[in-house]
Amino acid sequence: MTKSEKVHDILNILNKLYPDPEVPLRHKDAYTLLISVLLSAQCTDERVNKTTPLLFARADNPYDMVKMSEGEIKEIIRPCGLSPMKSKGIYGLSKILIEKYNGEVPGTFEALEELPAVGHKTASVVMTQWFHLPAFPVDTHIHRLAYRWGLTNGKSVEQTEKDLKRLIPQSAWNKAHLQIIYFGREYCMARGHEWTECPICKKYMRKELRD
Repeated sequence: MTKSEKVHDILNILNKLYPDPEVPLRHKDAYTLLISVLLSAQCTDERVNKTTPLLFARADNPYDMVKMSEGEIKEIIRPCGLSPMKSKGIYGLSKILIEKYNGEVPGTFEALEELPAVGHKTASVVMTQWFHLPAFPVDTHIHRLAYRWGLTNGKSVEQTEKDLKRLIPQSAWNKAHLQIIYFGREYCMARGHEWTECPICKKYMRKELRD
């Protein structure tokens, strides 16, 4: 079986399991999505979704956010971890959005990645899930599964993104990104994973990982 045939089969499995995957982070616009994705760094989506209603009740737009101090933001988002860095980033990017973009979230990778605390993965999520432009956000979980399935050499997240973009049709990037996230949570966990019972790993898991 060729790698393209393997990818086609994996996508078929994912489409059967998750035909219409929803964006896991609750949001109402580009700004609330951006803040939610920023908060999700080294934090579960579940924890973020419990924290953002408290934050957005105070400030769901950059104008209200900068009325708060970094300290106030930090106290609200503390459950998400890395609160000193994240609160500084949220305040800083909100200020820039007001000064440079009339309070709107820009729709380009270059502009997004220039914002404080916004890296390539965060920018990719906003670009694909809000602006519906081609992107394939790769976090550590997608990186782990892609290596397990032999779709990348696993040397870096950056390389995994390049490999998945090359192997998966561009039209399927957004959907596949979400599907792999959900699949990893349900069938292909980092710990306690039984590859013989995993719909994909029992067919495609690297031989050196089976023992």
